[in-house]
Order: sequence, then C-alpha cells, then structure tokens
Amino acid sequence: MSDPTPTLSDAETAVDSTTSKGEEQSLLDGVQVTPDEGRAIFDPANGVLVGYAPRHSTADLDAAVDAAIDAQPGWEALGHQRRSELLLEAADAIDAHAESLARLLSREQGKPLNGPNARFEVGACSAWLRTAASIPLEPDVIIDDGAVHAELIYRAVGVVGAIGPWNWPLMITIWQIAPSLRMGNTVVVKPSEYTPLSVLAMLSVINRVLPPHVLIGISGDREVGARLASHPGIDKVMFTGSTATGRKIIEASAGNLARLTLELGGNDAGIVLPGTDPAAIAEDLFWGAFINTGQTCAALKRLYVHDSIYDDVIDALARVASQMPMGPGLDEGNVLGPLQNRQQFDIVNRLVEDAKTHGGRIVTGGSPATELGDLFYPITIVADVADGTALVDEEQFGPALPVIRYTEVDDAIASANRLDVGLGASVWGADRQAARRVAQRIQSGTVWINSHGGVHPMIPFGGVKGSGYGLEFGVEGLKAVAVPQIING
Repeated sequence: MSDPTPTLSDAETAVDSTTSKGEEQSLLDGVQVTPDEGRAIFDPANGVLVGYAPRHSTADLDAAVDAAIDAQPGWEALGHQRRSELLLEAADAIDAHAESLARLLSREQGKPLNGPNARFEVGACSAWLRTAASIPLEPDVIIDDGAVHAELIYRAVGVVGAIGPWNWPLMITIWQIAPSLRMGNTVVVKPSEYTPLSVLAMLSVINRVLPPHVLIGISGDREVGARLASHPGIDKVMFTGSTATGRKIIEASAGNLARLTLELGGNDAGIVLPGTDPAAIAEDLFWGAFINTGQTCAALKRLYVHDSIYDDVIDALARVASQMPMGPGLDEGNVLGPLQNRQQFDIVNRLVEDAKTHGGRIVTGGSPATELGDLFYPITIVADVADGTALVDEEQFGPALPVIRYTEVDDAIASANRLDVGLGASVWGADRQAARRVAQRIQSGTVWINSHGGVHPMIPFGGVKGSGYGLEFGVEGLKAVAVPQIING
C-alpha cells in the first residue's frame, strides 16, 4: 500500500503544523472535559497527556438513545437525496479539518502521520462518506406480469448502536455510521475507551452539518458498551472487535432482537506459491502484515511459504523491514508507531517469547524497542515455526509475523483453514489463475490475490466462522443497515 499523502516542503510543513496545532486544540477543547470530570488519555508513544475524555454513564446513554429515537423519523423523512447531500457536506467538513484530526489521532492512537496511517485514515473517512452518499439503491421489481406487481425496497431499521475499536478508530466509525445515516437511521456511537477523543472530535465536525441528535457520541466504559448492546431502544448493533466480545454482544442483544453486524477477530493466512518472485512481492507482503504496526483485524498474521523459496522470501521481507522507520507518530519521518496500549504490547511480547522457546528463529526484532519508548515493539519476523505454536494459532495483533514452511499446497490450504476464524486471507503467485484456484478453497470472507488487506468502499467486506457475520461497504452494506419491505400491488 502506497502513501497517498502529498509531500510538503519544509516551509509548507511548518506553516501547516502551526495552523493545525491551533485547530487541533480547538477540536480537543470542544470534546474534552475537566480533569475532575474525565479520564486521562495519554500518547502511547511518550506517555504525554493528550486530554480528558468524558465519563458518560448508562443514564447518559439512555438519554442519548431517547434523543436518537425522537430524531429518527424526521431524519428518515428527509429522503435519500437530502441525506446524501448532508453526508457530502460532512465529508467536506472532515477534509477541512483533516490535518487537525490526523494529529489528534496520531497522539491518541500512536500511529504516525505518514504512510498508510493517520492522514491516510482521515482521508479514508471522507472517501467512505462520499461513497455511501452516492451509491444508488433502486427498488427491486420482483414480479410485474400484468396481474401482480411486487417490488422490494429498503427502509431504515431505526436507531443504530455503533461500537468501535481502538486500532482504526475514525475510519471504522465511519464504516459504521456512513451507511446507517444514508439509509435514514440515527446513530449512537460508543468509541473505544483507548481512543475516545479523536472519535468525539470527528463526530463534532460531522455534527456541524447534521440535524440535532441524528449522530450522538457516548464516551464510557464497558458497562456503557454492554448497555448499548442490550438497550431496548437500539434496533441494530454494529461492532468491530474481538470474537470474545462479539459473543457477549450476541447474548446481550437477544432480549430485543437487535440486528447485528459483527466484524470480529481474525488470524489471516497468506500462502506464497512456488515460482513466485520474492522481491516482487516483498513490500506488499510487508504492508499486508505490518500496516498500523500490525494492529489491523485483516492484517496478514501467519505466512505459509513454499520450501523452494522460503529463505528468499524471508530475506526479502527482512530487507523491506530494515528500511521502515519506527518512532513517535508526530515525527514526519516515521511510518511505524508503538503498540497502542500495554495489554496489547504484553500479548505480542508473550507470543514472541513463546515462539523462541519452541525453536522459532528470530530474523528481525524479537525484543522490546525500549530505546524508543515503553510501548514500542520492533518489526519481528519469526522463521522455523509450525502450526500449534501460540504465535501461529493466536491472533497477535501486532508487529510479529510467523513464517511457516510447507512443501505441498494442499497442506498449506489445510493449515489456512484449520482455525475457527475467517476474516481475510491471501494467495501470492505468478500464475494468477492458479492462485485463484487456491483462493476458492480457503474459508475466508475475503481472499486477496498478490496483495493483502486492501478494502474498497464499493466492495463488500465481512467474515465467516469466528470472524463474525454481516457485510459492510457497497450496496450490500446499505442493505445491512436497513430492513427489507415488500410493496405488493
């Protein structure tokens, strides 16, 4: 994945930096609270205070849901054209504050400004809004034979509860709210406890163009999230996060039969076929695995490489890794950042240490980068591991990639399918048709050929098995946040 951010001269960077810092502080001041009222949020790169997030309660959530219920009929009555116009205005508003949002995101989440990171994420937010606003959704005529005319249309489901993660907090929130708003729903957003300020800031920008109470942000703890999933006023829950939490949401939502879209954990496999040129795929392999420092649901998390090119692929990956600077996100030279939180750092460290004890060969990295800060872990490539090793079987969600040797393609496919997850996968090979034949045998919601993890606002995306269910993006994504209705006559 290439960096979509234009290169600025030193002078332009200095001017933009000064201006954006003032705008960033203004956005932050608009959503944060006083220290005695809020919860402190720190920059994972250096431990510096970012701000104080509101501590909303379940009572605050109840009031938000009531307000969203009251606002929903009027929002739906505006019709697709007017709602789409407002979403396009919201996209313009995000673009107007893009640098300030990116800086706040970088400070709170840890990801660098450049590369496929903070500026990239904010740009994706406006792109997804514009796409959701522009997709046509025409009535589907089922039968029209002169005697019977029946057509299928889609109406708003009501109030959507959107529960977001900390890894791509702005972009995934937009994935949830853009189609929901387009279809006439109102939305109550509960961001991750780790990254609430940047999400609330983005919502405040969007709400400058929306009617009151159409989009409401609630910053709270797990109790608030659990209440949102079980709230009788919520008609649809959208959640991105772990499989374990997804199961709890399913249980919590049973009482009111809320519809669900769940994008849950993954442990994406990649298979490199014999005859593939390692140098030709190395950079795409790298970003497939290590985008956002590996903290991506659909990142490449276990790589199966044919014995004939095994060492060459590892060497090519290591060369790319050596060229990628890691450090604080606001440093314009970095493209890799810290782990976002201590819990995730400890998971990555534990899995790498376990791989060492089971014979894993550390090619790059392998121990915390304490010289950079408390939560930095370097790009770690681990060779000579096998299925059954914790680093292979568990989702690491960080910058550690196990590379597993195979000799028979059937065995690699069986390995890819052996776990109870199926969000994404990839097949790499010079013969695209051969790669497609392998792809069709992999149990995964998406299988990429000669790339990994790229998403498009028009291409449906969702998981199978323990990776959840429901589709996002494109026409299918609009239908997923609506209810079908047959007009017969």
